[in-house]
Amino acid sequence: MNRIDEIYTDMPYYGYRRLTAQLQREGNQINHKRVLSLMHQMGIQAIYPHRNLSKNETDHPKFPYLLKGLEITHPNHVWGTDITYIRMAQGFLYLVAFIDWYSRYVLSWKLSTTMDTTFVIEAANEALKLGTPDIENTDQGVQFTSQDYFNIWDLTKTKMSMDGKGRCLDNIFTERFWRSLKYEEVYPKNYPAVLDARDGIGNYINTYNYRRLHQSLGYKTPAEIYYGERRNGS
Repeated sequence: MNRIDEIYTDMPYYGYRRLTAQLQREGNQINHKRVLSLMHQMGIQAIYPHRNLSKNETDHPKFPYLLKGLEITHPNHVWGTDITYIRMAQGFLYLVAFIDWYSRYVLSWKLSTTMDTTFVIEAANEALKLGTPDIENTDQGVQFTSQDYFNIWDLTKTKMSMDGKGRCLDNIFTERFWRSLKYEEVYPKNYPAVLDARDGIGNYINTYNYRRLHQSLGYKTPAEIYYGERRNGS
């Protein structure tokens, strides 16, 4: 599972066939059925679902992708939300994060041992304490197509946007954050326990938000941009 995580972090557009081929090229004796099983355990298929892991389109609405060609001009213009797999020395966790795409500020995050909807809703409620986005972008995973999740946004004027199935690059800013987090924090630490993962990820995100200078932000921190350029009432 660790190697699958590394390959997928580098190339999140890889499906099970190419993951299987890459693992076999590296000398691993593994077939596509085993890769599919491991992907399911890691939540990869739930994040980029296949037919058996997503509700039928008649059960839940699917929203169009609204960000193609969109110029993101201010904080709380677009939020991106995603779930990723966090490996530990023994076992693994799932991490959800809400990120303001204009400033790259991580608005909220939560860890969970399961891929249920509860931790996603808790993170959403925390993020909404900071503001309300014009557009909220997610993938079509079951956590983001549940009625409980839609209920959170009913009282807002937020427009919902969804990536195309399997189109990880529709969520590019969040994917870049996952890659930085994993290579700079998760992989080197190899957390021995959940508490270590929570502390390590929390410290990393705090540094990322408040101390890390971003070239794309004019060598400012995400917090400086998010809190410094917000529009009144947003």
